[in-house]
Amino acid sequence: MNLSKLLLVGGVALVTLLFFQFDLHHYLNLAELKAQQASAQEFVGHSPFIAVAVFFVGYVVATALSFPGAALLTIFAGALFGLAWGTVIVSFASTIGATLSFLITRYLLRDSVQKRFSQQLKTFNEGFEKEGGFYLFTLRLVPIMPFFMVNILMGLTTIKGRTFYAVSQIGMLAGTLVYVNAGTQLAKLEDLSGILSAPILLSFCLLGIFPIIAKKLLSTLRGLKSVGHRKTRQFKKPKSFDSNVIVIGGGSAGLVSGLIGAAVKSKVILIEKHKMGGDCLNTGCVPSKALIRSAKVASYLKRSKEFGLGEVNPTVEFSNVMDRVQNVIKQIEPHDSIERFTELGVDCIQGEAKILSPYCVEVNGEKITTRNIIIATGARPFVPPIEGLQDVGYLTSDNLWNIRQQPKRLIVLGGGPIGCELSQAFARLGSEVIQIEQAPRLMIREDEKVSTFVQKRLGDDGVNICTSHQAVKVEVRDGVKTLICRHNEQWAEFAFDEILVAVGRAANTQNLGLEGIGVELSERGTISVNDYLQTTIPNIYACGDVAGPYQFTHTASHQAWYATVNSLFGMFRKFKVDYRVIPWATFVDPEVARVGLNEQEAKAQGVDYQITEYGLDDLDRAIADSEDHGFVRVLTAGKSDKILGVTIVGHHGAELLTEFVQAMKQGFGLNKILGTIHIYPTLSEANKFAAGNWKRANAPEGLLRWAEKFHSWRRNDKSYSVNRSTNELID
Repeated sequence: MNLSKLLLVGGVALVTLLFFQFDLHHYLNLAELKAQQASAQEFVGHSPFIAVAVFFVGYVVATALSFPGAALLTIFAGALFGLAWGTVIVSFASTIGATLSFLITRYLLRDSVQKRFSQQLKTFNEGFEKEGGFYLFTLRLVPIMPFFMVNILMGLTTIKGRTFYAVSQIGMLAGTLVYVNAGTQLAKLEDLSGILSAPILLSFCLLGIFPIIAKKLLSTLRGLKSVGHRKTRQFKKPKSFDSNVIVIGGGSAGLVSGLIGAAVKSKVILIEKHKMGGDCLNTGCVPSKALIRSAKVASYLKRSKEFGLGEVNPTVEFSNVMDRVQNVIKQIEPHDSIERFTELGVDCIQGEAKILSPYCVEVNGEKITTRNIIIATGARPFVPPIEGLQDVGYLTSDNLWNIRQQPKRLIVLGGGPIGCELSQAFARLGSEVIQIEQAPRLMIREDEKVSTFVQKRLGDDGVNICTSHQAVKVEVRDGVKTLICRHNEQWAEFAFDEILVAVGRAANTQNLGLEGIGVELSERGTISVNDYLQTTIPNIYACGDVAGPYQFTHTASHQAWYATVNSLFGMFRKFKVDYRVIPWATFVDPEVARVGLNEQEAKAQGVDYQITEYGLDDLDRAIADSEDHGFVRVLTAGKSDKILGVTIVGHHGAELLTEFVQAMKQGFGLNKILGTIHIYPTLSEANKFAAGNWKRANAPEGLLRWAEKFHSWRRNDKSYSVNRSTNELID
């Protein structure tokens, strides 16, 4: 700490010491102020300028150093100076004092605190980046935390000093008026028993209901400030509506939205232009997992000798495999059917929807009015602009399920979850698979250890993995389709029969009429939504893949609850969507399942973490099943047992992850998991053993040394050495 900071700290400490040394805090209570009121008013009458100066300076110092009693001083100002002058004096004194407190905190602490607690301050910094001084105005107008805490916290953020002063001056004015007014009434009391008089009670009632009034006012101001509300006013609002909410899209998000809306007895209309169930049922999760299952069975048959059985060379009837995929879809279809949802109270319409206004949607030539709209149109496979690709034709997760002839040579573009799952499945079914990935490794969002493990497993199954390869061009040479890639400033060519594009997904926002009504898109092409899933038009919401930020079926369903409840009941209370604990899995074999942070993310965010691992090659059930490969990897906060994130690579890893998801959601740590009985022999014991590894690594060594001495004394063992290592005792 430099000299100037030392002097500042010393000065603050000295003033604080004097404040308590002379018992000045004893004067800051209602009885004492009332007792001193007469003499103070006499002093004001004789020396008004000196009285104002003394009061002003004292108020500034008390506020700057966060001394208790600012509220009482404000009331006393009303008693001494009246409503008008008391308000003026306190308004400027409180703002100057708050700004000094802000500047002291910033000078002494901001840099070090921002560096050490960047995650904890992330919410505040993001708030100011998004709304600037309006965020501070919210805290000032609605005192959800003490003002002195606001001063300190703001000093730790990136807000500018002049903005802090200006917003504080305006934001605290209404509250100052209320407190000073209470003081003017207090001055009329002859003794404290008169505090029960009607004027005083009215003033204090006003203090109590002020936060509610301020919050309502703030909400109104925010609405007037909102670009979305200004856009909405351009459209004529109907006097009556055909529905409470129109849901556009019959995938996971849309179906859950419709179901919730109907469950609370609102009038819900769901519009789907293609198939109910969306991508998940028809082209995504369900068919891919059915295909993966068939491929896994083929893999087990090839491993028959590993299980003590005779050698088996399975014959893959690819058309039968794809027929099974369709049969699985048909078996699940009734769960998402029009008939079922109609019975549940949802009006289902098949057709293409176009939004004409925030209150009107057109479908099949019919205009339907509505109070709210929920857009849940999902996403589609993204196809990169590779020269020649359109000419030769290509597969995506949309049309893959229509083929009945197995490609002998298959190129899979993409090293993410979809690309890895389908590469392994087709390789196990007998195709020659080449997987092309532009990044230096597969599954780039996972830790390098996970990527390396998955890459080796896919290689063992026959996938030819080509990382750091950029697909540039597709040509047909002598009837042979060829992909040309750039790799380390050189060129590589791959012949293929079919090429599967699996490089990501793009939100379905076309032909909805969004541009015409002012619904904005994000840089990623998804619909921009706020924390309540509102678009830039307040009564239009979006959820699922079309909104992001996660493109999982389970997060689409999760978002649907918030979008529906906020749209139907937002005038009473709105709920911010909760993304704190989002799990996901890649269904390669063995599965990769994750929740929360992994190591590379923790490092990037500067989080203090500890890694604990448990290898599944040690687990009895995994050994018995010949699935003894993979690991459980847990990140905890510092030396505590608080779980920051978990990655499981292993047989049924997605199922094993659930226990950790529950722990993170409910806020309990590894000690609770360690103390939970797990059935033997099961794969879930891996979670308990991982917790046990953490416990051993964080054992209280000093206490254990004393325990060792105690047990030696109890044995009366004079020759026993008390210098054995703690780790040896634990083992």
